[in-house]
Amino acid sequence: MLEIKVPELAESVTEGTVAEWLKKPGEYVEKGENLVELETDKVNVEIAADEAGRLMEVLAEPGDTVKVGDTIAKIDVKVGEEATPDIDMSNKEEPPSHTRETTEETVDTVETSSKPSRPIASPAARKMAREKGIDLNDISTRDPLGRVRKEDIIEYTTDHKQTTNGKEKPVTKPIPSHDPRKPVERIRLSRRRQTIAKRLVEAQQTAAMLTTFNEVDMTNLLELRKRRKDKFFEDHGVKLGFMSFFTKAVIGALKKYPYVNSELQGEELVLKKYYDIGVAVSTEEGLVVPVVRDAQRLDFAGIEKEIGRLAEKAHEKKLAIEDLQGGTFTITNGGVFGSLFSTPILNTPQVGILGMHTIQHRPVAINNEKIEIRPMMYIALSYDHRVIDGKDAVGFLVKVKQLIEDPESLLLEG
Repeated sequence: MLEIKVPELAESVTEGTVAEWLKKPGEYVEKGENLVELETDKVNVEIAADEAGRLMEVLAEPGDTVKVGDTIAKIDVKVGEEATPDIDMSNKEEPPSHTRETTEETVDTVETSSKPSRPIASPAARKMAREKGIDLNDISTRDPLGRVRKEDIIEYTTDHKQTTNGKEKPVTKPIPSHDPRKPVERIRLSRRRQTIAKRLVEAQQTAAMLTTFNEVDMTNLLELRKRRKDKFFEDHGVKLGFMSFFTKAVIGALKKYPYVNSELQGEELVLKKYYDIGVAVSTEEGLVVPVVRDAQRLDFAGIEKEIGRLAEKAHEKKLAIEDLQGGTFTITNGGVFGSLFSTPILNTPQVGILGMHTIQHRPVAINNEKIEIRPMMYIALSYDHRVIDGKDAVGFLVKVKQLIEDPESLLLEG
C-alpha cells in the first residue's frame, strides 16, 4: 500500500489546508495524476500520485489542516485499472471497531444513504467522541454539509459538563444567540484569507506606519497614451496601461530615495540595489502580490507583459511560491475599483507601498487667473517611520508625481 504524504511545500511553509480531492476512494489513479489540491498561505499546490493504482483511503477531508510529512491517502499499487475496487460499497454490516477508523471515509459515505441517523464525522472527531463517551448525534456542527469535526467536539465538551463516568449530564440546550427570523451564514475562512488577516495585523503592530499623500495631473500621460497605444499594441501585442508608467516612476524615485527600497533586519538596515516591484492583484480568494523581477531592466512592453502574465497566473491559481517572494516595494491600484482615497497597508518586511486611485476630473488652478478641468489622481505612500523620515517620504512621492506628469522623462530617469 502506497502512502501519499504531504511533500515539502516551500521555504517557511509547513502546513496547508485540504482544498479539494480530485479523486475519490475506489477510483484508479495513473502515475503523476493529481490527487488532491492543498491551499497554503500563499498558493495552491496539487499533489500527484507517485505510482499508479487504486485510491483506497482518504485520511483528510476538505478543510482539514495537514502538515508536511502527514499521510493523507493510501493507494493500492497492486490493483490494476480494470480490477474491481477492494472497497465494500454495500451496507450488509458495519465493519469491526478495529478497522472502522482506517475506513472512516468510505463507511460514512455508505451509511449516510442507508442510515441517515448516523452523522458524518471526520476520523479525528469520531475518535475523540469515542474516547470521551459522547454521542455524535448530540453534536451540532457549523459545517454547511453537516460534518462533525474535531473542533465541534471540543466546543461541545466546553459547553457541557461531564460526569466522572464519562456520560453526559442532562443540561438545557443553550438559547440561540441570534433571532431565527434573521438567518445568518457561517463561512470558514480560507487559509489564504486567514494569512492575509494575520499579516495585515502584524504590519500594523510591528511597523511605525504613516501615510503621506499627493495628487497627480494625468493630462500629459493620458495624451501620450492616447497617441501611442495603437502603435504600442501593434508592435508588442500588449496594451499600454498605467502600471508600466507608475512602475518606471517608482524605480526612478527609489533610486533617489534608496531607504524606501530597504528592509529592517534587527539592528541592521538592508539597502537593496535591485528593484523587484510587487504588484497587488485581487482574486476571488483575496489579494496576492506577485513580483516583477528586476523591473529596472525591463522596458514598458516588458513590464506590461510581465504584469499581465502574473495576473493571469493569479486568477488561474497557478502562482508559484517564487512568484510571490522577495519584493522590495509594492504598488497597489485601488483605482480600478473606484477608490478615490485610501491608506494602503505595508507589505512587510518592505518599508514602503504606493497606492494609486481612480482618475477624477476636477477644477485645478493653473495660475492666479486660470482654472481648468484636469484628470487628477490622488496617490498615497505608506511607509515605516522607523526607517524613513517624513522628508524622504514626501520627497519620494513628489518625485513620482513629477515623473508621471512629465511621462517622457521616464525614458531618462525611470
